[in-house]
Amino acid sequence: YKPLAPDIGIVDGPLEYLTVGGLKLPLPFTTRMTVVHLSSGDLFFHSPIKFDARLAEELQGVGRVRHLVSPNQFHYAHIGEWAAAFPDTITWASPRVRQRARARHVDVDFKRDLEASPPEEWRREIDQVLFPGGYFKEFIFFHKASRTLILTDAIINIELDKISEPWRTATKLTGMYHPGGQIFFGMRLPLLVQRRKAKAAIGRIHSWQPQRIVLSHGRCFDADADEVIRRIFGAAPYGG
Repeated sequence: YKPLAPDIGIVDGPLEYLTVGGLKLPLPFTTRMTVVHLSSGDLFFHSPIKFDARLAEELQGVGRVRHLVSPNQFHYAHIGEWAAAFPDTITWASPRVRQRARARHVDVDFKRDLEASPPEEWRREIDQVLFPGGYFKEFIFFHKASRTLILTDAIINIELDKISEPWRTATKLTGMYHPGGQIFFGMRLPLLVQRRKAKAAIGRIHSWQPQRIVLSHGRCFDADADEVIRRIFGAAPYGG
């Protein structure tokens, strides 16, 4: 567990591999969980990584494991593991994630659904917005006290020295690599189709005036977050 600021930190998980049509491709990508310590003493886990007993013990020293959040339908696989270890947790579903979990025979029982507005449990400390992207839409979160933007797949910033060829070259072609980062390629066309919703969501993000960005995949942006959002999304027709 690596603290970023008071009441927020990250845990870098093991490398995982892209799976297409049930076939695991030799394309490794980094995983990351963001942990927010709420004033209630509860912990908010964004995109929980693979369960580890020693990690769980460490995090119990930070607060009560309570909210297990799937920010999009692709980030859910390990929620069931944490819920089994901590039966009193609340598991939060993103759009379509229940169907995806059932189709892949992943055992996870989602108790509540994320909605446009943050729930009472964290609304005073974390804001959220549903970011469009068609099949890849995700909830983006903002930790108010630290002014940290928490993203899942909307921006990818892969460190090229951590992947091998031919995937390194393929990543270069997408632009989704450090130091610049880029919109996830699967979101680009849907964002154009849904440009009004995209523009509204980006405007909401700008209104938060974030200082840093935590990503699930690749290196985070430790400063100038609002400028990063403006640079990456601002050049597009839906940008702000």
